[in-house]
Amino acid sequence: QVQLVESGGGLVQAGGSLRLSCAASGGTFSRYAMGWFRQAPGKEREFVAVISWSGRRTDYTDSVKGRFTISRDNAKNTVYLQMHSLKPEDTAVYYCAARTVGVASTLTYEYDYWGQGTQVTVSS
Repeated sequence: QVQLVESGGGLVQAGGSLRLSCAASGGTFSRYAMGWFRQAPGKEREFVAVISWSGRRTDYTDSVKGRFTISRDNAKNTVYLQMHSLKPEDTAVYYCAARTVGVASTLTYEYDYWGQGTQVTVSS
């Protein structure tokens, strides 16, 4: 059973930065595609950024392109989301997810394991 634990969320002013981390255990992390998703109050969970098992392929939702960077360290079983120039509309619970197929996907239902989420709040 794969366990994912997110950390790094918090309260930040607009224009600020945060780095989220997701530590994985219990599986073969280096074979998994990983993703970051977010869910704001009253909205559906949405794709933010994904990365293939090797790290060579990444994809971002349009609203975060140029501001967020997803990366992974397979030696540490950890995936990161570096967020810059944060906006109030980035406020949400951010979830890390693992897909046992190594190809990255932007679809939430294609991910097999999920973390518990970490709150990101951006004040204006």
